[in-house]
Amino acid sequence: MIKKLPVFILILQSLYATAQKDSIQSQIPWEGQDQTWQNGNDRRDSCALTSKYATGIIMLDANATYSFWNPNDHTVVGSTALARDNEMEVSVACIGGEFNYNGARARILTQIGYRAEVVPRNDFSPYRGQYDLADAYRYLSEANAGYHFNCMHGINVDFGLFMSYIGLNSYYQVENWDYQASYTSDNTPWFFNGMRIQIYPCSTLKIEPWLINGWQSYGMFNDMPGFGGNITWCPNENLKFLTNDYYGSDVAGDLGRHRFHSDNSFLGRYYHNKQSNGITQAAFSFTFDIGDESGDGVNGFHSTATSPAQFFVSKMFYNRIWFGHNKFAWMIGGGVMNNPGRYLVLEPTGDASDLPNPYAPSSNGGTVGTHIFTQNPGDQFNAWDWSTNIAWMPNQSIEFKLEYVRRGSSVPYFNGPGGVTSPTGYSTTPLPPNWAPDLATTESRVIFAMLFRL
Repeated sequence: MIKKLPVFILILQSLYATAQKDSIQSQIPWEGQDQTWQNGNDRRDSCALTSKYATGIIMLDANATYSFWNPNDHTVVGSTALARDNEMEVSVACIGGEFNYNGARARILTQIGYRAEVVPRNDFSPYRGQYDLADAYRYLSEANAGYHFNCMHGINVDFGLFMSYIGLNSYYQVENWDYQASYTSDNTPWFFNGMRIQIYPCSTLKIEPWLINGWQSYGMFNDMPGFGGNITWCPNENLKFLTNDYYGSDVAGDLGRHRFHSDNSFLGRYYHNKQSNGITQAAFSFTFDIGDESGDGVNGFHSTATSPAQFFVSKMFYNRIWFGHNKFAWMIGGGVMNNPGRYLVLEPTGDASDLPNPYAPSSNGGTVGTHIFTQNPGDQFNAWDWSTNIAWMPNQSIEFKLEYVRRGSSVPYFNGPGGVTSPTGYSTTPLPPNWAPDLATTESRVIFAMLFRL
């Protein structure tokens, strides 16, 4: 009996090691699910730059566009994906990675390119107090660190600058079906600065609370932080449901004005056949957003005699079909937006902007524009867009995309032939007294993009 005891102990040790291994494996979120088809998600099934403690990330997004208006200053209005028309440009180059050691974790990604100018421009929080936050954070897209707890299927607590999920589309175009995002994505935040907690009760569900400085803001507009969270549920690899909800005070100086926003998406893959020589998979995404601002002169969804309504309602739908062994894909879709008060509208640049230098250089001495696109309570704004593209993906690290985009608005908004900068298109040209930005109610453009990820 005594001689058999060591054998029994060895068996127990083997069973314990197996249980520990299974426990560790079961803590992997979305384990066994193919999510490479999802809009706004990494389409790779593996990473080439992986080691025990670090995973490297390299991304490059370059494009060439043609606007049928052919504006004299080559400026794109109302987009964070594009900055210049009728030119070739580098949107963003990212270098960084994910790091982990015994539960400690960090993710750092730099950004170099015109997005380092375009996105900080839409954050007014650097105007509060000293120091230029837009310049301080400009070349970082993500910079956060935290700790992973082996509890349930994992809990992560992170602090720093991290990506927003509001609007479905990823900040990185290499993860999106479309290139020029619809208004639901482009007019909602790309990043947050603060704290998040990622809780995985099971392998198919994530619950993520946020405590942040505000709505796409490096600093805090008033004295109240922003609160929000994300819930993502993927019951199987062909379905994804998510909701993002936010509450905060994001109008500088208006302490009594508060914002609520709810963003909701459903993605479904309705056809999948790896062995097909034709269509290999097909999927759609639908997103619906609703929110409002209330207090200090505005009244949410209902106007009163003294306070106009100020809200945001938008939706977008896209469908993508893959073929040729997933080397090619065709997408079509679009969306609509209604935003009275224009509090989430990406304002035009140049002389139509109310931002002074250095964010929107103008030829009138560095002050705000002389023909401002107003964003006052009661100002109406309705818009629509549709786009279609064809993508070629020779491997999972590179994609070439050709896209046609048509957009429209209820008021003059897009950059027309005369530009938004000056009669010559150059910011150094003095503005004649009778000159005004040439804003149009529609625009059409073609985009060719090269997207690389390693």
